[in-house]
Amino acid sequence: MSTTTTIPTSLRRSVSNTLKGSAGNLVEWYDVYVYSVFATYFESQFFAPDDKNSTIYIWGIFAVTFLMRPLGSWFFGRFADRHGRRRALTVSVSLMALCSLIVACAPTAGSIGAGAVVLLVFARLLQGFATGGEYGTSATYMSEAAMPGRRGFLSSFHYVTLVGGHVLAQLTLLIMVLTLSDEAISAWGWRVAFAIGGVAAVSVFWLRRTMDESLRPEAIDEAKTGRRRTSGSMRELLTRQWRPLLLCFAVTMGGTVAFYTYSVTGPNIIKEAFAGGDVLAGTIINLIALTTLMLLQPLGGWLSDIVGRKTLLVFFGVGGVLYTWFLLTALPSQDNPIAAYAILVGGFVILTGYTSINAVVKAQLFPTHIRALGLGFGYALANSVFGGTAPLLYAGAVGADQVPLFITYVTVIIAVSLIVYIVFLRNWAPNWLDDEAVMRERSTVAAGGAAVRA
Repeated sequence: MSTTTTIPTSLRRSVSNTLKGSAGNLVEWYDVYVYSVFATYFESQFFAPDDKNSTIYIWGIFAVTFLMRPLGSWFFGRFADRHGRRRALTVSVSLMALCSLIVACAPTAGSIGAGAVVLLVFARLLQGFATGGEYGTSATYMSEAAMPGRRGFLSSFHYVTLVGGHVLAQLTLLIMVLTLSDEAISAWGWRVAFAIGGVAAVSVFWLRRTMDESLRPEAIDEAKTGRRRTSGSMRELLTRQWRPLLLCFAVTMGGTVAFYTYSVTGPNIIKEAFAGGDVLAGTIINLIALTTLMLLQPLGGWLSDIVGRKTLLVFFGVGGVLYTWFLLTALPSQDNPIAAYAILVGGFVILTGYTSINAVVKAQLFPTHIRALGLGFGYALANSVFGGTAPLLYAGAVGADQVPLFITYVTVIIAVSLIVYIVFLRNWAPNWLDDEAVMRERSTVAAGGAAVRA
């Protein structure tokens, strides 16, 4: 097996790289989620207030951006496998900053008509391209940067910061709700929220430049000179690595549809449930619930280092199949903040069985020379088909009074992934990440012995 990753030799170094990678991930995912959090406020700026389909259009734009994720995962995955993880992550965060600043400065429909929507779609498509590269490359980097034996715990910070981006977006909304009127947020407050993400992404650019590179210099040199043509090659992925690619897709599909149903649609249901009464209460519930989800991630990762990754995934699959119906039928009718929080967090506990470990589970499926591309592309395909479309499908189901059909759809997708977890995954089975660590340790010991003999 390949030994082309630089495995950290100290916990301190591993934690340092994890924190630096996490900070960039946090800002990038804030930029992603600020759209869904502020959608109801800027909707009227791009579509006529009396347009009954404007909500569906807004979520349609949210879903369309996911079509760019496979393309972004191909470009950045190829780039990361050939030129290094750090450089790819630095480029992606720069592109994300540009997208957020475009939306922050975008003219409204009242100024340029339909051109405003075109500009919004363009910015979101570009952001989808950057996000497609960010997920696969950052998941690869944080899995490689984590110490063996603590890989589940350390790599769980990938989703700590992914959910943390959503938490920051909700916190930004809460501050605005407390200090501004709804009219002010709709008029210009949402622009400030996008501008914050753009400025923060620029600052993270410098932080990412100080991260250690997890891909060994020899591997980068071999890819640059053409001595290893399979690095980041789509042909290599589709002809020799298609089995792990299919497994990555299948592992992701149930998790991603649950993630966007639970963590995006769920908070939006609460926001709508309290819209006629206490808007502030709905915002606070979502903020506390998402913070809980964020804090659950290290617990799930730590637990997976003890009981195994498959155990947590099966827990998620069984829980998702049994709980989705209750979540989506009970949550819309709740007017009690404590009950609404409890129902949502119940789903988040189940979701943690997937989110806390999915990065490392998928990273260990692929050898180093194809890891960023394979992980990113497999995730992006499933995410585009099943994840990004979930809020749109739910909005359409509500409009057509077919919510039970949507619930059935989500439950079936989770059930399919559950079968994959049970049949095709093993706890403590040999994998590329651990085997690379063992082989590198052996080579280090051998080199040390040779030096002593000399």
